[in-house]
Amino acid sequence: MFAGVRPEDKAATVKALQVEGKTAPALAQADVGIAIGAGTDVAIASAGVILASDDPRSVLSVIDLSQAGYRKMKQNLWWATGYNLISVPLAAGVLAPIGFVRPMSVGAVLMSLSTIVVALNAQLLRKLDLRPGATNG
Repeated sequence: MFAGVRPEDKAATVKALQVEGKTAPALAQADVGIAIGAGTDVAIASAGVILASDDPRSVLSVIDLSQAGYRKMKQNLWWATGYNLISVPLAAGVLAPIGFVRPMSVGAVLMSLSTIVVALNAQLLRKLDLRPGATNG
């Protein structure tokens, strides 16, 4: 751990650790930098994520939100795929030979309903408690 390292010196500090072979693989491959909103302009400008508070536990909230967003993305992808695997062939008339034909307006309404389901599922992210120390199990 290095405390009090100036933003312009952080890259050199990490580089020195890499040369010595003392960095964890995750640090060596890091794609995201996190800065505290009260930090220096240089740190804020170079960070991928900026915390609004000065509580380092907020990093866990960023991770929770990221994981929850990814789960929602997968859920919505599965929903949309399943919906389209069923609805597109029906709309194309694969069951017409047995008399199952629906007006195009029904397909339009169902397509809108699918969009609403995806949007409502994404809105469930609002229930996450992102306060430091909160558990979202």
